[in-house]
Amino acid sequence: MKTLLKSNFILLLFVFSAFNNAFTQTNYNEILGQDKLNTITTSVPFLLIAPDARGGALGDAGVASSPDANSMHYNPAKYAFIEGDFGVAVSYSPWLRGLVNDIDLGYLTAYRKLPGDQVIAASLRYFSLGDIIFTDRVGETIGQFRPNEFAVDVTYARKFSEKISGAISSRYVNSNLTGGIFVEGAQTNAGQSIAADVAFFYTTDIMLGEYDSKFSFGTNISNIGSKMSYTENVDKDFIPINLKLGPALTMDFDKYNTVTFMLDINKLLVPTPPIWARDSLGRAVVDNDGNYVVEKGKDPERSVVSGMFGSLNDAPGGFEEELKEFNYSLGVEYWYDKQFAIRGGFFYEHAHKGNRKYFTLGAGFKLNVFALNFAYLVPLEQKHPLENTLRFSLTFDFEAFKELGQ
Repeated sequence: MKTLLKSNFILLLFVFSAFNNAFTQTNYNEILGQDKLNTITTSVPFLLIAPDARGGALGDAGVASSPDANSMHYNPAKYAFIEGDFGVAVSYSPWLRGLVNDIDLGYLTAYRKLPGDQVIAASLRYFSLGDIIFTDRVGETIGQFRPNEFAVDVTYARKFSEKISGAISSRYVNSNLTGGIFVEGAQTNAGQSIAADVAFFYTTDIMLGEYDSKFSFGTNISNIGSKMSYTENVDKDFIPINLKLGPALTMDFDKYNTVTFMLDINKLLVPTPPIWARDSLGRAVVDNDGNYVVEKGKDPERSVVSGMFGSLNDAPGGFEEELKEFNYSLGVEYWYDKQFAIRGGFFYEHAHKGNRKYFTLGAGFKLNVFALNFAYLVPLEQKHPLENTLRFSLTFDFEAFKELGQ
């Protein structure tokens, strides 16, 4: 039963990523309807998973939070303001733990300061989907494979002034879900993509009444990259190009107590599925070239650049539906004496766009040479792969090691 569940899960991932266009064109009106669910699907959605426990405890917020070793995922421009000179962090997140025990997400990051307010950083994200057994239509075993996806990132960040920084990141993405098996006569292969991030960060000290405070704002356009396909004869799908922006406000009540409030706003910069035209018998309408005709919205078969800019006004429901495509992450972080943290957050996604809504909780401990963070997720509307799961991140400050040795 365990193998069957995992096999169905992997095949479902493959079907939705490799054959997303065909599914949308032929079944969207019948299954979903114009006024119902209209989610945006992409390949390699694992790139959007909050990989570390600190951000995971803050409702996945982090574009303007204080810099740390895991800033690569949220806003690499924050590295330019990081306090340490050299640090490494490792994170681990079990996945679908309620069903299986060998699916997990690992994340490794490192950064190094350079002279002139510059920082270089790198990260490895690895998503293992466990061992599965592939069978044919009559149930005969045709192979065993461990599907996996990974992304390797490098970034360069620097300060433009005492308040503003920017960063450019590059990313290689590899998604091997099938191990090269044949599906409907077509051989599958690992999907690959090259992508980039462009990020900015602004921070300034302010006074709120009698309290020393800090206002920050960040923005990051991530995964600007080539489309991906798992076979040679299937249209390529967009990877999750994403716009993330938002503010953060930190208030120092005294030398022991600090609170930060933050808000992240996210929007996928990829085409929204349109409403496809149907004739009086419910059959799909095609033009003289055999292409499906769009009734409302825009044809999703576009270039990466056209898809990014067109994603701001291509929803078949117009401006009202465009607003539904924004996701919101709210986070609150309390520090006592810069050594102990309590965190909470809330993530909101509109019901027509996926309906993910959940609270998050977490804590953190910071000592001289390392910090340990935990996160826990509580879903509201539907099941979540991370429910009843404890995630953790461990960060090492190597400069502190040197100081202890002196």
